[in-house]
Amino acid sequence: MRKKVIAGNWKMNMLPNEAISFIENIAPMVKDTKNEVILCVPYVDLFYSLLTSQNTNIKIGAQNMHWEESGAYTGEVSGKMLQSIGVEYVVIGHSERRQYFADTDETVNKKVRAALANELKPIICVGETLEIREQGKQNEVITTQTRLALEAVEASKLENVLIAYEPIWAIGTGKTATAEDANSAIKAIRGEVAKIYGEPIASNLTILYGGSVKADNSKELFETSDIDGGLVGGASLKVEEFAKICLSV
Repeated sequence: MRKKVIAGNWKMNMLPNEAISFIENIAPMVKDTKNEVILCVPYVDLFYSLLTSQNTNIKIGAQNMHWEESGAYTGEVSGKMLQSIGVEYVVIGHSERRQYFADTDETVNKKVRAALANELKPIICVGETLEIREQGKQNEVITTQTRLALEAVEASKLENVLIAYEPIWAIGTGKTATAEDANSAIKAIRGEVAKIYGEPIASNLTILYGGSVKADNSKELFETSDIDGGLVGGASLKVEEFAKICLSV
């Protein structure tokens, strides 16, 4: 039985004092959940969030990383740096990174391999545009993204990998894929992983849904056969809303 994982992606929000307050407030609300609770926070919040989340069941993740360990990459942060301060998870290949900051399938793969080499758990984002969905090519796109993201990743590493299916047309728009459509897409992703690594590994892989996940739709989404939780955007900035999502299953 795969564990449910609820990951909040704060994007470019929350100052350090706000992060501290958020974690202090939500920790007692989610302390009894059996689900994995993760907050993926801006770089400036990482150290404060790690300190504040000590002795809680909340894990801390970053939102991006570079594939090199060091070098002349002004403004970048490496997996080695994240690992050195105790970060456990890192979001890789979010559609906003692909759209605005030139992340490609190739660089996503480099980051995934670098994350695993530094004992970080990558949350790999895949998803299609509305145009692709209207053409009926969404499964082709997301399975290709999945395959390329995992290229040269050893089977033994998959236990530390999470994939998040995020239909681009549903991110921050208020639109949500139906539970049936989201589950179908995630089944396609799991099927692609099975082709590469075999059914046992695919059946144990954690695959999340992201795209306007809220307290009023999370339960329906998370109770489907293949959705193992959510990568939550805007709703993760609200203590009570995010707590309800974490406790919805």
